[in-house]
Amino acid sequence: MAKTGKVDKITKEIKETIADLLEKLKIEAEVEVTEELTESAGEASHYKVNIKTAETGLLIGHHGETLNSLQLISGVILYKKTGKWVRVILDVGDYRKVREDYIRDMVERIVAEVEEKGLPVTLPFFSPLERRIVHMMLSTNPKVTSESTGEGKDRRVTIKLRV
Repeated sequence: MAKTGKVDKITKEIKETIADLLEKLKIEAEVEVTEELTESAGEASHYKVNIKTAETGLLIGHHGETLNSLQLISGVILYKKTGKWVRVILDVGDYRKVREDYIRDMVERIVAEVEEKGLPVTLPFFSPLERRIVHMMLSTNPKVTSESTGEGKDRRVTIKLRV
């Protein structure tokens, strides 16, 4: 599918914004931006930004907190520049993919446990994006469901049998 000028402009703006932010942080990095299309509309639902750098640990931070903060700041800067919210997902050294695989494996083990014992299990702290992965994974499961409870850092996902 051919990109429109509008998409090229947004992709370019994202790349320049992230590169500028990293430069101000004195981090040498290469920035790649790809758009992820929604199946129905053919429009970009979000943009994935892959950052290649030798300083992956510094950008990821403890449990991805620095990466999540950088993602939020980038979103705000882009909103100020473009006047609209652009969903940007930052990744460094495939951290998000590795983390998603880990979460999927954990959820599969816990689903088996919940099905076997019938008792609900509350997961450790996950970011909103990670909680969404769990909810999407279990949305079509006929035996178990997921539910988020709590606020802020106390927000947790519980996996339990469907009633």
